[in-house]
Amino acid sequence: MTMVFECQQCGECCHHMAQVHSIQEIRGDFEFLVNNQYTGEKNVVMVDQDKYALFLDTRIFVDHPEACPFLRYHPRDDLAYCTVHMTRPEICRDYGCWRMLILNPRGKRAGRVMYRRAFFSDDDDLSRLWKECIDDLIEPDDGVWDEKITRILINAGYTVRK
Repeated sequence: MTMVFECQQCGECCHHMAQVHSIQEIRGDFEFLVNNQYTGEKNVVMVDQDKYALFLDTRIFVDHPEACPFLRYHPRDDLAYCTVHMTRPEICRDYGCWRMLILNPRGKRAGRVMYRRAFFSDDDDLSRLWKECIDDLIEPDDGVWDEKITRILINAGYTVRK
């Protein structure tokens, strides 16, 4: 079973992408030449027409100075948007940051499941729960495994987003 990545528009994946993507040239009319600082690959990107006003709002860089130059949060819904989504570089098209996000009872990220079943967390309580109740769970079917751990997490007060 292949797990499908579905973006939740948190923007976290792009908070440090300025270390990867830099604007090499501003070509006008919301068109830019972007350089991948690791690979040297260059891409022409254009701000999506429906995101011009959003792109011009640069407040994101106050709190996230290393954010991708094209990441913005919409003030209406506080969701993250790639303002060059239609022409974004291939590295961005291929990225999937998690397949299951685990939020603590206060709604803050406590952990995530990446790839098939790789668990990552800085939350001591969640890490302990995972070790005690999930680490040794044997279930070959990913869908059934997801359902089982989701029940365990919800019963412990966590919220799970897939």
